[in-house]
Amino acid sequence: MAKDMDPGKFTEQAAAQSKENLDKMGAAAQDASMKGAQDYNAKLIELARINTEAAFAYAQQLARVKSPAEFMELTTKYAREQFEAMAEQTRELAAFAQKMTLEAADPLKSRATKAFS
Repeated sequence: MAKDMDPGKFTEQAAAQSKENLDKMGAAAQDASMKGAQDYNAKLIELARINTEAAFAYAQQLARVKSPAEFMELTTKYAREQFEAMAEQTRELAAFAQKMTLEAADPLKSRATKAFS
């Protein structure tokens, strides 16, 4: 602090700079969060499309079933495949959400590092 600078003015300037840095960090985090939310929603839509296509394919196959045994075999196969698909989709979404969270935190981390260095 310069000898002739008023301590009150210095505090006011420091507070203004801190507020500006916080505003910038908040804006960067919000931008990253919005992009992440859009990407996550796009992934959900993609998975919904895949699951809908699988359901239609199953319905088409059901229309050609000729016996109760064939019905049970087809239904068991569909249930197993859907269970496996849902498990994989859940893993994908969890990994995607984790990546999104880390990417949203990056602007905060880099701004905070710049602000305090």
